[in-house]
Amino acid sequence: MSNPLIDLLAEKSFLLADGATGTNLFNMGLESGEPPEFWNTDKPENITKLYRGAVNAGSDLFLTNSFGANASRLKLHNAQNRAHELSRVAAEIAREVADTAGRKVIVAGSVGPTGEIMEPVGTLSHATAVEMFHETADGLKAGGADVGWLETISAPEEYAAAAEGFALAGLPWVGTMSFDTAGRTMMGMTSEGMAEMVAGMDNAPLAFGANCGTGASDLLRTVLGFAGKTDTPIVAKGNAGIPKYVEGHIHYDGTPELMATYALMARNCGAQIIGGCCGTMPGHLEKMREALDSTPKGSAPDLEEIVAALGAFSSASDGTDGAGPTRAPRRSRRRS
Repeated sequence: MSNPLIDLLAEKSFLLADGATGTNLFNMGLESGEPPEFWNTDKPENITKLYRGAVNAGSDLFLTNSFGANASRLKLHNAQNRAHELSRVAAEIAREVADTAGRKVIVAGSVGPTGEIMEPVGTLSHATAVEMFHETADGLKAGGADVGWLETISAPEEYAAAAEGFALAGLPWVGTMSFDTAGRTMMGMTSEGMAEMVAGMDNAPLAFGANCGTGASDLLRTVLGFAGKTDTPIVAKGNAGIPKYVEGHIHYDGTPELMATYALMARNCGAQIIGGCCGTMPGHLEKMREALDSTPKGSAPDLEEIVAALGAFSSASDGTDGAGPTRAPRRSRRRS
């Protein structure tokens, strides 16, 4: 089935995604603890500015300001009944920006984790998770999103629940996980495990990969773990360097030049959709766009080359060699 994302990827062979949402909104005055999704209705001009910043910097796709627009996260602010509305408005603003860009730009509806732990470890049931993801996905579709974009997921169970939610909404999707614990997600998933999971899904994503996590080096090691194990397009959306706490605020030390190098190496590692995550601003995206457009794709780097260009890994293991932390065996859910 044709989809604007896949069509554009076929036309261009690689796509530049956007950068950070939170970093850019904090620079506009968002307060710590304030739900950024409320700005969709309270300060839509700032959300328009966020989106246009990515488009003007050269992004082929950008994510909507709807990462936390699910009933579970919004309940913390007594706004659980606004999940559909805030998702829809986020996509409506994005649609307007994309449609006036003067070129083809993809609107990707951001969907973050619920913030709860799923059964059997936690209390969130599969059915409830599917219902929440369906509500958010339906809002994004109603607002005009081309695709849903699941991101920063740690648990395979939550990834699967989101896939069902997107299917119920009839919205094609992309899904990334965050690998931040010695090459694994917080819940123990490795890059190899994710590739296997995606390959076996009924409602598989159009593309999959990694976002956020620790540094750019770690993310590229994860991308290398995907490469060669899938024919599905791979996403790399790494942070702009390493976070540092400076004068009461988190700052990322990645320069635009470093992110340009990261973008080239991500493409060489096998990623076809390349963007930034935390700390990535329009200035970074401009350098990434320039580098990708002016430099032909090269061969995949080895780990030593990644370290030399982007800095050391945060752990010795990438999680696929058995040296990293392992997830406890799942308990049987069958009744005795």
